[in-house]
Amino acid sequence: MSLRPKLIKRVIKSFLPIVLVVVAAFAAVTVWIVHGITRPPRTPYLVTPQTFSRVTGPLLKAMDVTWPNHDGTQARGWLIRGAEGSPAVILLHRYGADRSWLLNVAVKLNETTNFTVLWPDLRGHGENPLVNRTLFGGVEGDDTTAAIDYLHTLKTTGGRPQVVGPIGVYGVELGAYVALDAAQRYPEIRALVLDSAPASPDDLVRAATSGHAGMNNFLLQRLARWGLKIYSFGKYQSTPSCELAHSLRDVRVLLLTGSEGDPWRTSTLELARCINGSVQVKKDLPVTGVFLPSATGEQEETYDRPVIEFFDKALR
Repeated sequence: MSLRPKLIKRVIKSFLPIVLVVVAAFAAVTVWIVHGITRPPRTPYLVTPQTFSRVTGPLLKAMDVTWPNHDGTQARGWLIRGAEGSPAVILLHRYGADRSWLLNVAVKLNETTNFTVLWPDLRGHGENPLVNRTLFGGVEGDDTTAAIDYLHTLKTTGGRPQVVGPIGVYGVELGAYVALDAAQRYPEIRALVLDSAPASPDDLVRAATSGHAGMNNFLLQRLARWGLKIYSFGKYQSTPSCELAHSLRDVRVLLLTGSEGDPWRTSTLELARCINGSVQVKKDLPVTGVFLPSATGEQEETYDRPVIEFFDKALR
């Protein structure tokens, strides 16, 4: 054997263990990140219909309900019935939150409009979730259409349809992307309120990875995206929000964002240029849905009122 092949074999034998260790390390880090971000932190609900009723006095007529998703998994949420044959609104929380974050706005929306209101826990969220992992919008848009199908099964005591007419969807951050995806799937969604909308699911993954790792690192974020695509068997597709918005037809949209420094301000404002149709923008809000539970009563009222009035006009 000549000297050159021998040298090559020696180099390979010398460096192969190092390469394998590096590959194993990258794989381990990827698994750690993907496992962590697809299972966001879960804490007890901030408030439930039962605890809400103890504070406000009258019994809150919110029911804990479940329904099937289109992939055979189960979804859950709280439901307040409105008037017979009324429209309905679905409320979707942000990544790392749960349905309890939106209980106040749900109650106000129902009391003001008499619409039926349903607000679920997104996949991987809430106490003891029925589905353990989130896919950052990969399947949650389809889950929202399953929630609409469930609303159409509701009957009044007289056996008539509980929900009739158009559907409205409100979403914050991850919920905003999910709402957009659902709207381009189901044309009966005629009104959208999108708060802190990301430019794409990749933005959500980047933010979640930085929070999980405790640092803003490009390599870790890239590993997270690659790992998520493998982990989800291709279900994770980072379709830009603008592309989804372009496909909307005959949908009224309200965009909400905070003041300068809001990390989702730019992507939310840019989304306005992607929508073909009626769009309103409220910017420089003192508080957005991302931080709604920490808002003062005055800030919460300033935030809730435009949302409720928008749905009331758009769905009548």
